[in-house]
Amino acid sequence: MDLEFWNENVELMKREELDKLQLERLKNTLINVYENVPFYKKRLDDCGVNPYKFSSFEEMGKIPFTTKEDLRLNYPFKMFARPLDKIIRIHSSSGTTGNPTVVAYTKEDIAMWGDAIARQLFALGLRSGDAIQNSYGYGLFTGGLGLHYGIETLGAIALPVSGGNTERQIKIMQDFKPAAICCTPSYALYIAEVGKEMGVDFSGLSMKAGIFGAEPWTDVMRMEIEQRLKIDAYDIYGLSEVMGPGIACECTFKNGLHISEDNFIAEIIDSKTQKRVPKGKIGELVFTTITKEGMPVIRYRTKDLTNINYDVCQCGRTHARMAKTIGRSDDMLIIRGVNVFPSQIEEVLMKIKGIEPHYLIVVDRRNYLDYIDVWVEVSEDIFSEKMNTLEEFESSIEHKLYSAIGINIGVKLKEPKTIKRSEGKARRVVDMRKGEKP
Repeated sequence: MDLEFWNENVELMKREELDKLQLERLKNTLINVYENVPFYKKRLDDCGVNPYKFSSFEEMGKIPFTTKEDLRLNYPFKMFARPLDKIIRIHSSSGTTGNPTVVAYTKEDIAMWGDAIARQLFALGLRSGDAIQNSYGYGLFTGGLGLHYGIETLGAIALPVSGGNTERQIKIMQDFKPAAICCTPSYALYIAEVGKEMGVDFSGLSMKAGIFGAEPWTDVMRMEIEQRLKIDAYDIYGLSEVMGPGIACECTFKNGLHISEDNFIAEIIDSKTQKRVPKGKIGELVFTTITKEGMPVIRYRTKDLTNINYDVCQCGRTHARMAKTIGRSDDMLIIRGVNVFPSQIEEVLMKIKGIEPHYLIVVDRRNYLDYIDVWVEVSEDIFSEKMNTLEEFESSIEHKLYSAIGINIGVKLKEPKTIKRSEGKARRVVDMRKGEKP
């Protein structure tokens, strides 16, 4: 197979050359924040790291981590490394608890971001002239505009549909003939559901790829999306505080997400000890930006759990690959001493015939003990069965969950279309211990 590359010199760079490039760019970034961000100047002085004499990755380990709370405490502009007349765009998180996190970009940052995403779209076989339906939300959220500029940098045709209005989304798929769609995986499943109701045959459409991110999703859900939409489904990773989408993305081999290592340094740490873990082990992902000017972040704790593979990919690209995230360290549920991730439950559910890919995990406390119930939608055929048959089906699901996870998880079967759909990030967990309601 003949492989093509967006930037062969960067994508096929040898590890020694890549390390050298990263170290040089890291030193320049440390000088940038030392001179322009009082927060980082104090951090570097306190830990004894002199950015002008910085010379090794080992010394990087002395620098304290940056957290979301640090960004909130410096809201809105104190983390900026450039004056406002050099900033051309600001994005922000929703800020549902306390101050939102704010991130800034210079003209050069936007160009770097667009190029990083264009490189990833190219690796998925997309080319200039292809139309790409961008169904991520536009606005302060980084998803929509992040992908938009990457699509345009690629030379492809951007269809800036944004989220929502699902029937219109499907009409655009039919009429504008996009080669790919970008959205959350949960919304992709909802599009498939609405399309089925409309009598749409997705195998007859022009779409060949989907670029999905902004929420954790399993390989089992990937297969579900591919089967329903008749496309190849690819994972893209990013977070606003570091840049937005495009920090990493799969190639057509679907064997890990290629990290844009010329722009970011990735580390994996143990969330409890905050020490680096051995290569290949699962831990919390930490990122340092090394090309951003407007608002670099140093050793930012993402809370996302994954591992990193430094072997050269089958596609020939040499940049490290991160595995699909299994969840976030702060999403982990501890139920009667057992660690449970929503992705573990999803993986079991999605393998069971008759279950729809829509579920809700409900956590509650009864008689001082914590319990999990899973509300699961089933197909019309299943739900029309006799009561005793439904109870047997519930019991079989509970048995499968217990075998995989090791604790008793209650299952409640729900009628089709009774669990709320999402046009953005899906809400998978309701914690009634915190007063949340389904």
